[in-house]
Amino acid sequence: MKFGIDRVLSEPELLAALKGRRVALVAHPASVTADLTHSIDALIGAGVNITAAFGPQHGMKGDLQDNMMESPDYTDPVHGFPVFSLYGEVRRPRGQWMNTFDIVLIDLQDLGCRIYTFITTLLYMLEAAGKHGKEVWVLDRPNPAGRPAEGTTLVPGWESFVGAGPMPMRHGLTLGELGHWFIDHFKLKVAYRVIEMHGYDPEAGPGYGWPLGERAWINPSPNAPNLSMARAYPGTVMVEGATISEGRGTTRPLELFGAPDIDTRAVIAEMKAFAPEWVKGCVLRDIWFEPTFHKHVGQLCSGVQIHVEGPHYDHAAFRPWRVLALGFKAIRRLYPDYDLWRDFPYEYAFGKLPIDVINGGPALREWVDDANSTAADLDAVAGPDEAAWIEARKPYLIY
Repeated sequence: MKFGIDRVLSEPELLAALKGRRVALVAHPASVTADLTHSIDALIGAGVNITAAFGPQHGMKGDLQDNMMESPDYTDPVHGFPVFSLYGEVRRPRGQWMNTFDIVLIDLQDLGCRIYTFITTLLYMLEAAGKHGKEVWVLDRPNPAGRPAEGTTLVPGWESFVGAGPMPMRHGLTLGELGHWFIDHFKLKVAYRVIEMHGYDPEAGPGYGWPLGERAWINPSPNAPNLSMARAYPGTVMVEGATISEGRGTTRPLELFGAPDIDTRAVIAEMKAFAPEWVKGCVLRDIWFEPTFHKHVGQLCSGVQIHVEGPHYDHAAFRPWRVLALGFKAIRRLYPDYDLWRDFPYEYAFGKLPIDVINGGPALREWVDDANSTAADLDAVAGPDEAAWIEARKPYLIY
């Protein structure tokens, strides 16, 4: 498999299209070539005139852990160009920043989840590029979560930095494909090109789009340490809106959930009893963990680890959004008065519960909290949304 960045570096006609132009790069630590050279260094080494760079959430260096931890602007200490933060005082590129380049290359490893903010950064850069007459190339990379779509569609009025548009939680597109959808959906006028991958087949196992054994996994954000996390993330990210832990402060963040005051053996049993069809494709294993930071720091937690690797993974059957919806539901049924939902500023969406911001509306939380709701009730809402999205995205599929 050949990623977009490797095609730019190896195909003379692509490099020639960049020569004589001021080039900016949107990147992070996972923006590397096949031999693990960072894209900035590789492009400069190939003679490309990099005049600016942009870092998304967690920073160009990937050092900042959590929600609303902002990165500063700085000067690249090796090459001397400015590095502008798209997760600092602003999240949209400033007009004066747009004057530092002619063409911007977006080389971000995404996770295939609406809430992962790199897709919102893509949208904001497309909008700014259209306004300022700049060209945008996406150097495409795999969607490690693959093609499946899952979750309810974001409700109008619930747009946010973790809700760029009306799509489900698990969207099933690459960043390059999403760019085409954004341009059509928001009726943007911008010069846009996708440097497509060669050899990318999102339906082929065992990686289902991620080239297992061919490419190293590099964290695109601090708590995205492996492919298992990427597969579980469209579900486990919802735990950021709950009082239970999503495993931050452990070595397997966003592959597990738990808390000191729940019995997760009972939770797993309740999950399997309430909606056995929703736990297919993975193995749920009860564990113990003690976070070294974040929620429940220093406390022994009873937890559930979601295993989605090797023989424990069925790509077509695994539905992470439903697995975590079911986990919430089991906790609510076992502990009706449990203080489950956090209330704090989440990704600059003030005055709204984080769980609702994450889901792009209140439907999931209301389903969990309704003592009479069934699995079929949630399927009746999510199923049509998923089918509609799968149909709507068809014109934008490149691979």
